Amino acid sequence: MTGRFDGGVVSAWATCVREDNPGHMTLDGTNTWILRAPAGDGGQAHGARSIVVDPGELDEPHLRRVLELAAPVAFVLLTHRHHDHTEGAARFAELAAAPVRAIDPSLCLDADPLVDGETIEVDGLRLEVVASPGHTTDSVSFLLRDDAALLSGDTILGRGTTVVAHPDGALGPYLDSLRVLRAAVDSVEGGPVRLYPGHGPVLPDAGAVIDGYRAHREERLTQVREALDAGAESADDVVRTVYADVDPILWPAATLSVRAQLEYLQAAPS
Repeated sequence: MTGRFDGGVVSAWATCVREDNPGHMTLDGTNTWILRAPAGDGGQAHGARSIVVDPGELDEPHLRRVLELAAPVAFVLLTHRHHDHTEGAARFAELAAAPVRAIDPSLCLDADPLVDGETIEVDGLRLEVVASPGHTTDSVSFLLRDDAALLSGDTILGRGTTVVAHPDGALGPYLDSLRVLRAAVDSVEGGPVRLYPGHGPVLPDAGAVIDGYRAHREERLTQVREALDAGAESADDVVRTVYADVDPILWPAATLSVRAQLEYLQAAPS
């Protein structure tokens, strides 16, 4: 899928409500995910509680649209701290009378922080927490094994590649997270695991996307090394060489990514 993604019912377990906040960094907009066990899997035809992932920005029409589809809500979960995922969390929690959980304790409301490896269970819905730092230090993904799906936040996008922006973003942890997520999707029986990203369309094979991400990062690192060998002295110099084919409006974000790459290379054994 490469066209515009408008959300909707994705499976018996998952509905995506796309926020109307498109942009260079948000693609079609922020994906807010509503997860609920279907009837016959521990859920009820009417009344099973849901989990809402990433309410999005402080956008009252969007939050009320999510609530209309999601109520009753057991938990609000946040994949990471960026405002396009979290700004509306407190307001949505107020509307839904539901606690908020995240890796970062400062984002939690009336609940404990998420713990890597824990399983959250709500009325037949089981969601596995997989810490995936790198895009930010507090990034987390969720494995919905019963739906053969991985909710990846901004760690993996539905289109293009994510920004690992220095200093909150760090390339070493990010590469480690891609390996952890590959192992997580490989542990799901029954074929490919779909990707439910924080931005962009649903993709049919998360494992293949992860492999592509890892190859892309290795290619970029090689290009950065070559730029340095050719005389580049700063992150800006590297961007002008390595990201020459990228829209210049994205160069500021690319510069932050290059700084993360340079930090990674400086720390790597010679």
